[in-house]
Amino acid sequence: MNDSDSRASHTSVYAVRHYALCILVVVYTFNFIDRQILSILMESIKLELGLSDQALGFLVGFAFAAFYAVLGIPIALWADRGNRRNIISLALALWSVMTALSGLAQNFTHLALARIGVGVGEAGCSPPAHSLISDYYPPEQRATALGIYSIGIPLGVMFGLFVGGWVNEAYGWRYAFFVVGIPGLLLAALVRFTLHEPLRGLSENRSVENTAPSFAETIKFLLRRRAFLHIALGGALAAFVGYGVVSWFPTFLIRSHAMKTTEIGLWFGLIMGIPGGAGIFLGGYLADKFGAVDPRWYLWTAAAASILALPFGFITYILSNPYWALAVFSIPILLSNFWQATVFAQTQSLVRLRMRGVASAILLFIINIIGLGAGPWAIGILSDLLRPHYGPDSLRWSLMIFGSLGLWVAYHFFAGGKYLAADLARVENSS
Repeated sequence: MNDSDSRASHTSVYAVRHYALCILVVVYTFNFIDRQILSILMESIKLELGLSDQALGFLVGFAFAAFYAVLGIPIALWADRGNRRNIISLALALWSVMTALSGLAQNFTHLALARIGVGVGEAGCSPPAHSLISDYYPPEQRATALGIYSIGIPLGVMFGLFVGGWVNEAYGWRYAFFVVGIPGLLLAALVRFTLHEPLRGLSENRSVENTAPSFAETIKFLLRRRAFLHIALGGALAAFVGYGVVSWFPTFLIRSHAMKTTEIGLWFGLIMGIPGGAGIFLGGYLADKFGAVDPRWYLWTAAAASILALPFGFITYILSNPYWALAVFSIPILLSNFWQATVFAQTQSLVRLRMRGVASAILLFIINIIGLGAGPWAIGILSDLLRPHYGPDSLRWSLMIFGSLGLWVAYHFFAGGKYLAADLARVENSS
């Protein structure tokens, strides 16, 4: 191959992988629009359907997370053997339909079934997406690439709040589900017919195993990596606080500060989208930058950010002015997102090639059962328990109490960093 052909080939690979990353960011944005739009609609749904905070917390959390987390594992096994692009396309179509059907719910059971359906669909998104990105981007760029992918989280929350807040005020909560659900079907077709499925091991020039390891083999492999155990626990606790806060913060602004959903959708949406997105990108970028010098910093960046976020979170809940509270809250939103990119990147680097989808699903299972499943539900339960003493401000105190778990998060990321270099070396020797 001459120099001209070599440059053309390099340019082609560069374009294909960057297009893939961009389209996956859009998919992940829709994932979180459909997942989190319920948070700004909860007070309206509560009033129409007569639900308690505990019931709402169950809908936001466990009804979604249980099926999302459990089904992520068999779907990941499929992804480690089959076509990852097709899996993402099918999953996107399913969760989009179930989101739209949420707008037809007449009672708690209907809404719970629709949320379960959304969870089933969304289980097919991140494990195959993480595996695809890891085949497109080498280890030294992987946290940054997964950080860019994870920007879909704040973008999805931002647009969900924008659209949900405005449509709820203008037309009611049911129409909000229709508006965000139906466009996902068009995106599913775009993924199916334009996204390229790369060779496994492409980014590292590694040979893929002829047969994929079993689920049990992958579990045993991960359990022997102490860095992974701390990564999983740190990520689960960070998600416990993060999902709980994001789910309940709009309701807190309504109850304690008498804000309207349109206003909340604008300001809280901007905070989730801009500082939130910046935090995810910076977390991945700084982890790659400092981790290249000392692998411990792949996780220590997240530990430091978790500690720095704590005082600003407490200040947010004691301020009496909602706009000052929102301004201060932008700081913990930025810092508390540092963990996401590097946690998933290091998990991909800690396993063999045909373990990547399942490893991602196992990590997501732990994070989402503890974080998404229990976080919003626990905050709702504590809010109900505190209501006789604090009235509408019970949610303020519940959020503040659970926010203190940031110290525990920091401990696990710090401990995981100490074992990371040795565990990464062991993977190289086993592949």
